[in-house]
Amino acid sequence: MAAKWIEALTGSLEQKKQYREAKARIEALPEPYRSVAQAQNRYNMYYGGVTDGDALVQMFLDLADFWERAAIDGTPISDIVGDDAVEFAETYAQAYGGTRWIDKERAKLIKAVDDAKKKEGRS
Repeated sequence: MAAKWIEALTGSLEQKKQYREAKARIEALPEPYRSVAQAQNRYNMYYGGVTDGDALVQMFLDLADFWERAAIDGTPISDIVGDDAVEFAETYAQAYGGTRWIDKERAKLIKAVDDAKKKEGRS
C-alpha cells in the first residue's frame, strides 16, 4: 500500500531500479566504452527530453546492452559513432518515441498564439 502511494508521488520504483541497474552496467564497462556510454547517457538525458518513464528506461537499458555488446566484440568507437557523435546520439534518442517535455511546451505555445489570434479577432 505504501509503495503505491510513494510511486504516485515519485514515479515507478521498478523503473528507478531498472535505470540504476542500467547505469551500473554502463559504469562497469571497460574504457573507452564506459566514458562514451556515460557521455551518451548524459546527452540523452538532456537532448531526449522523454517524459514517458517506460520509454526512458527502455532507452537506457538498450544503451547498456548496446555498449556492452560493442565492448565484448571489441568494436572500435569510431566504427559505431562515425564522424558525428552528436548525430549518432540524437538518432539513437529519436528511435525512442514517447512523450517529450518539448511536446507540452509546443502545445502551450500553439495555444497561446491561437488564444491571442482569437482576442485580436474580437477587438
